[in-house]
Amino acid sequence: MKTQFDFTDFDHGAAPGIEHDELINLPGGNAPTKVTCIDYSPGNVSIQEIDDLGDFVARHRPEWSVVRWISVVGLSDMTAVHALATKYDLHPLAIEDVLNGRQRPKVESYGGEESEFLARLLIVARILRIQDGNLLHGQLSIFLGHNTVLTFQNDSGDLWNPVLQRIKSKGSRLRDNDASFLAYSLLDTVIDGSFPILENFSDRAEELETLILERSHPKILGDVHRLKRGLLLLHWVTWPMREVVQTLQRDPHECMSDTARVYLRDLYDHVVQIIDIVETYREIASDLTETYMSSVSNRMNEIMKVLTLIGTIFIPLTFLAGVYGMNFRYIPELDLHWAYPAFWMICTLLIAVMLLYFRRRNWL
Repeated sequence: MKTQFDFTDFDHGAAPGIEHDELINLPGGNAPTKVTCIDYSPGNVSIQEIDDLGDFVARHRPEWSVVRWISVVGLSDMTAVHALATKYDLHPLAIEDVLNGRQRPKVESYGGEESEFLARLLIVARILRIQDGNLLHGQLSIFLGHNTVLTFQNDSGDLWNPVLQRIKSKGSRLRDNDASFLAYSLLDTVIDGSFPILENFSDRAEELETLILERSHPKILGDVHRLKRGLLLLHWVTWPMREVVQTLQRDPHECMSDTARVYLRDLYDHVVQIIDIVETYREIASDLTETYMSSVSNRMNEIMKVLTLIGTIFIPLTFLAGVYGMNFRYIPELDLHWAYPAFWMICTLLIAVMLLYFRRRNWL
């Protein structure tokens, strides 16, 4: 889910932001760019994939359209980004943040009555997903206007399917509200997507704990470290989202309705809940490392214990074998036929007595 755009191509001494006419000259990539337009109102819905972007930006939205959502998946086509940035008057600093792809979650306000740009709210979030056991993340940029929402991302998968289903459902709360409620719904979908990831981490932590207690294989420690890195990434993504939601809820803006601001309270509670769960799982992951080290130490102690007991048992036997193995000529037992079996009986009895003593002392 990493962006195809290489931000290192910019000159370090260049002016901040990316002007609209500079977008055409920026290098892109080979990945396709998919642009989808969703217009809806309480009574109508229209969902269309845009093939001819030039014709699309030249036409006005339908008169019945109350909210227009333009979803851009893939940022390799700079022509498409230029067309939409020009059409919807996006601020150069906001365009730079979109193409960067490595922005921390944040919210910025651009334009307004005293600016040459239209009033927009830029909301940056991170989309998380698990692929092949690894936690991947990508940037989601949301531009909120009075009646329009633009989203830019590199990979969506089926993330927006629940939102689209609610848009298609006549009488849904999403259909009956404005663009800011759509922006809230998108953020709610992104944040709620963290709960299945947390459940996956929880199952993985329990599995690792069981493996550690059963057998402390060195590979398990690597799995524990991967779990800790995933939780650290989740913490890095979720922690600033609390500030983003709080800012949207607290600071008034002409593009944010009072209805959406009320629902942001519930979203804030979800973010705080995720942060609390992540902190708990990070402590569990740290405990797993300590449990692994303790298990390895205990296993080593058990091995040393067994080896010590074996060595202790053979010390007297070695002494006896050494004395009677010197084959002195005048040892009386050399001329007795029962001396050799008696020697083994004494050794066996000695071993039995030592084992019994060790067991009574709970050393075995």
